[in-house]
Amino acid sequence: MPSRDSEPARMLHPGASTVPPTRWYDSFRQACLRQPELRGNASFWLQAEGSLTRHLQLRCRNRFHVEVANEGFATPGSEEALTLGIPHRQQAWIREVRLCGDGNPWVLARTIIPLATLEGRGRRLRHLGRTPLGAWLFSHREWTRGPLQTGLCQPLTEDQPCYARRSVFASDNHGLLVGEYFLPALLEQPL
Repeated sequence: MPSRDSEPARMLHPGASTVPPTRWYDSFRQACLRQPELRGNASFWLQAEGSLTRHLQLRCRNRFHVEVANEGFATPGSEEALTLGIPHRQQAWIREVRLCGDGNPWVLARTIIPLATLEGRGRRLRHLGRTPLGAWLFSHREWTRGPLQTGLCQPLTEDQPCYARRSVFASDNHGLLVGEYFLPALLEQPL
């Protein structure tokens, strides 16, 4: 298991997000009404049950790893704050990573962790390093996942994701928002 200190945190600067603007829908079905051609590999990944990290690990021929792109205290987008029910301008711990299979980035993951969630046992969430958040969440049974939302992205370049999904994980009165943005390199892989 990688050391949680194996990679230093990179501070998140305003506007430094690696994910494109995204329009969110309450379900995969609603997103399909907006974009009827949403099928194939994207359909599988957007609806995959359980841990996405585990699904990706099973697809690797050689190695799965996490690259930390940005993490630190910053202000979430207003829509992200609304989804989590936190004040609009309140800072949160924001973690952006690339989930990589066989040396290629497959997924961009963006996690918003409100300040209240970082208290007590939640303070460990600031020190995950290269440990996948999904693996951590699914190994701590007190965290439950809410419904998956489907996102249609507006990529600014051809190597950015077109599709995403997200959900709120909750434990007691605390929550965090996990967004997973599927890169073209993953969607081109055979299922």
